[in-house]
Amino acid sequence: MPKIVIQNLHNKGIFEKDDTKTLLEMIHLNQVDWMFACGGKGRCTTCRAIVIDGLNNFSPETETEIKFKNADRLKSNERLACQCTIHGDVIIKVADENKFMHLHYSD
Repeated sequence: MPKIVIQNLHNKGIFEKDDTKTLLEMIHLNQVDWMFACGGKGRCTTCRAIVIDGLNNFSPETETEIKFKNADRLKSNERLACQCTIHGDVIIKVADENKFMHLHYSD
């Protein structure tokens, strides 16, 4: 069962049994508010997760993610939560530009 820790949300831990769901789906199923302006369709980068640890536990990059990386809109330690799945423990954080005003972040 993969564990997701969202570092800048007070190390919020999420445990999810279904590793076929996208990271975004897992986050939302656990009642964590996470931005996704395009509806989770991979058309923007607002669901971007910065990977602190466990990058090797993510699914391979999708064509969409590669396109955004080639356009310098996604760094090597960032993944689109709507595009990837995880298959082991990861530590992520919300990108500063994608933080919600109504949430209190820990860094």
